[in-house]
Amino acid sequence: MLAERIAAGAGVDEKVLERTASRFREERIALPTFAQLADPRLIPPPIVRQVADVDPDDAHPLNLFRVHWFNDASRWKIAAVPEHVVLTKELTGVESPIVVALGDRFPMIRAHKVLAAYGCLAPRLVTGQFDPTRNRAVWPSTGNYCRGGVAISRLMRCRGVAVLPEGMSRERFAWLEQWVTEPADIIRTPGTESNVKEIYDRCHELALDPENVIFNQFAEFGNYVAHYLATGSALDRLFTSLQAADPPLRLRAFVSATGSAGTIAAGDYLKERHGSLIVACEALECPTLLYNGFGEHNIQGIGDKHIPLIHNVLNTDVALAVSDRATDRLGVLFGSDSGRTYLAARRGVPVSTIEQLPSLGLSSICNVLGAIKTAKHYGLGPEDVLVTVATDGAAMYGSERELALAKYFPGGFGELEAAEVFGEHLLGTTTDNLRELTHTERERIFNLGYYTWVEQQGVSIDDFQARRAPSYWERTRGAAAEWDELIGDFNTRTGVLGDP
Repeated sequence: MLAERIAAGAGVDEKVLERTASRFREERIALPTFAQLADPRLIPPPIVRQVADVDPDDAHPLNLFRVHWFNDASRWKIAAVPEHVVLTKELTGVESPIVVALGDRFPMIRAHKVLAAYGCLAPRLVTGQFDPTRNRAVWPSTGNYCRGGVAISRLMRCRGVAVLPEGMSRERFAWLEQWVTEPADIIRTPGTESNVKEIYDRCHELALDPENVIFNQFAEFGNYVAHYLATGSALDRLFTSLQAADPPLRLRAFVSATGSAGTIAAGDYLKERHGSLIVACEALECPTLLYNGFGEHNIQGIGDKHIPLIHNVLNTDVALAVSDRATDRLGVLFGSDSGRTYLAARRGVPVSTIEQLPSLGLSSICNVLGAIKTAKHYGLGPEDVLVTVATDGAAMYGSERELALAKYFPGGFGELEAAEVFGEHLLGTTTDNLRELTHTERERIFNLGYYTWVEQQGVSIDDFQARRAPSYWERTRGAAAEWDELIGDFNTRTGVLGDP
């Protein structure tokens, strides 16, 4: 089993491990455990005090201890529950509260992909499978994951390489230019959001150099484990805090774009504890789960045209699709003064909600629309809570908003246009392109992954088929405890936590 091999430290090179420990000792780098990122109250108080003096946007190793959902709005302090916004009927048109955890509270990249990147790199480091003194960490993605990987690489004093489509937002590239070691560490591949295979092809070329280690988020089980534990437990604490104030509330669904299938792993955690549905969103312009479809779209960050290896497909309850026409146009509504004025004055959307709209990027809006579709499809009421995440904020999409304005609103965007967008894409959200997944449907989606992972990427048929069993995923989740033991041993070896 792939995850077990990493957990067991297959092929550990003690010399590599010692070089890594020496580097971390010199640079005074300590590693947080997965348990600490799931519950920052477990972080040692001396570390908490030191972190409080570090700017969350600095390339400082202590920011590793901020790679969790509990940063407050300033991102300098720890909050009791994850920062969030509760979207109500005035905005969504449905009775059910839609609770959105805000990912732009994460350090450095203002997106939750730093958690995924840490979850992939840390296990390799503490098992001697990555040498920061020699290896380059290659981070293939459509944007935020490669930014997270470059950030985590900088904090761990190793070289990170970003591989992403050339058509992604200008803001992503501007951030990368400030963080990579040298310009050559930004590799642009053909296409846009939908062109994932082109990224894989470039990574195959890079992998010919043994110094390059590819961290493919779609196949890295550390991504699944980190989100299952850290994102799942964070959302659980968020919901239970709301339920404590209003006991009749029940968690009916967790809604997430599939992306690399890391975030949606939190649905497994919540389903175990609350019996909630797991709802997978994708772009209508590329409806792979729904219709074995293909195409291009602009919901940046959600990936397509294949089924991630780390997606626990047979535990997914609903697949639905959202159009990028909706996310692009709502991005303009939420991001413009005229749009926000309309929402407040004409629709009665609370000011506290409007103030949080900048925390919703394109994929975040997709998640919200998926939650609205789910609430309408099931006829959910005011006691039925839907939880989702805003993976990043609008800061990464200013250039995309300009393109949407030119495309959809060449005459300008005023109150009339705001009303049209609100009516079409929020009040007018429909329940088409949504499918409750039967066992047969889940099997169809699972089988679709064969063509990517076995035929193209060289995963053995046995490893591919093993993922059908629920016990496989239970063992995979158990890797977190093993990794935490190894992280503890590694920190002891470096001695950094014991230093004054």
